Amino acid sequence: MSKNILVIDDEPNLRHMLNTVLEKAGYTVTAAADGSEALSLIESKSFDLILCDLRMPQMDGLSFLKHPAVRGLDTAIIMMSAYGTIDTAVEAMKLGAADYISKPFKPDEILLKLGQLEERNRLRQENIRLRDAVQETFSFQNIVAKSKPMRKIFDTIQKIADYKTTVLITGESGTGKELIARAIHYNGSRKHGPMVAINCGGLPETLLESELFGHVKGAFTDASKDKKGLFQEASGGTLFLDEIAELPLPLQVKLLRVLQDELVRPVGSTQSVKVDVRIIAATAQNLAEAVAQGRFRDDLFYRINVLSIQVPALRDRKEDIPLLTNHFIEKFNKRLQKGIKGIRPEGLQTLMAYHWPGNVRELENVIERTMVLMEQSEIYISELPEDTRTICSVMDEYQLGKTMSLKANTMVLEKALIQKALQKTNNNRTRAAKLLEISHPTLLSKMKTYGIS
Repeated sequence: MSKNILVIDDEPNLRHMLNTVLEKAGYTVTAAADGSEALSLIESKSFDLILCDLRMPQMDGLSFLKHPAVRGLDTAIIMMSAYGTIDTAVEAMKLGAADYISKPFKPDEILLKLGQLEERNRLRQENIRLRDAVQETFSFQNIVAKSKPMRKIFDTIQKIADYKTTVLITGESGTGKELIARAIHYNGSRKHGPMVAINCGGLPETLLESELFGHVKGAFTDASKDKKGLFQEASGGTLFLDEIAELPLPLQVKLLRVLQDELVRPVGSTQSVKVDVRIIAATAQNLAEAVAQGRFRDDLFYRINVLSIQVPALRDRKEDIPLLTNHFIEKFNKRLQKGIKGIRPEGLQTLMAYHWPGNVRELENVIERTMVLMEQSEIYISELPEDTRTICSVMDEYQLGKTMSLKANTMVLEKALIQKALQKTNNNRTRAAKLLEISHPTLLSKMKTYGIS
């Protein structure tokens, strides 16, 4: 397929010569005697390349480059001039010219210049394509990952997104459960509807009921007017109930009724309102355990646990840490107006070795904190927070890394951390469990497994 090229020059002989040479080389050529004529041509026709003289009557090359219609073009422009200086060339390049050639030039010179420019454009487009391919491969609705468990979650999202079926997302705090919920919403048929989120543990019971179901004027002391609840606000879209395990038992009954009947009754009202809402719930707790302990209704549990997604902890998908680290560096470079190029290998090794109790959220906070305080162009191990660096001394002390087995290294690391926690708390197991962010029974079980007395 031939390339369309526009030649702009006030010399008829040069226009004729370029027309002959370029058409012989396979280009389709259109010619203009000055910038004004060229502007009329680009309004009605698109060009792949433009050859433009600098010195012309009516509108010269620099004025042509400055014109708004030209500045908005995604077309490579090569400037030509017999009177050009380095300063003129620099000015033309600053205005958007892709390259510069001095007159007089031989036919082979202009063909070489055009060939070089086309190759640069081809490589640029290839880089864009590859970057987009990487983005598509390792990113999904702002979720950055390449690990097998996360890729499996991406596949699940695409399969279930169009259905109204209730979804339960489980996983530790900081693993990105709300991002998963948003990915489900925005990849499904309800993406044009609202996505409304509420933390069920963030409000007292009386306020939470009003937030969810709404109220009518006079329902309670401060109810000065009618208010729609979040179920009504989310109608036609998705309601995300975060930390659903924190929902008080009386509201669990009302939520179950809404899920069954798709009717909400505002506080103080005698009338029910029809709603069309998809429910996505999330929790960091073990709901089956909560049901066994009587803290969560079994009928509600079975009603919301139709489709479930278990989000893995960051320590269980460590191959995602380099991707996430680069993602957060790019993110905070923009937000903090920094120019951090990346992280040193030993710094990344430190992040890979850390156990990340706060998961992806903790990693994000570590990168932000580090970038705020640093002045160098790369993140060095010494600039990382002390908590993340401590793990490296533990690795050296206990000679982790002798084997590549994740299971074996995890066991050695767990034993080391438990011993250090017990040492730090003078063998107070309750305080040690809190330091390790595990339950007391779990600590006792692990101590027995590792033979720690």
